[in-house]
Amino acid sequence: MAKRENDSFSVKDLMQSFIKENNLTKGMQKLKIEETWTQMMGPGVATHTSSVKLQNKTLIISLTSSVLREELSYGKEKIIKMMNEEIGDNVISKLILV
Repeated sequence: MAKRENDSFSVKDLMQSFIKENNLTKGMQKLKIEETWTQMMGPGVATHTSSVKLQNKTLIISLTSSVLREELSYGKEKIIKMMNEEIGDNVISKLILV
């Protein structure tokens, strides 16, 4: 009977290598951005958010409340900084609230 190799890998490392090999990095970033937006802004803002998209380092947020859109527009730079810190990469350079 052949001996079993005892190399151990963490699930995190295996998933990261799978994502890189299959060019899924951008798709995973988009999912991470949607999750991060919901976590950071809380349930109040999340209920008024209809879509979260990332296109060419521009985060496009569609909101159903014009009052909320106006309030969030005052803190665009802070939102960009907080989102990038949470994601762990400089993915967002511009924020558009629609």
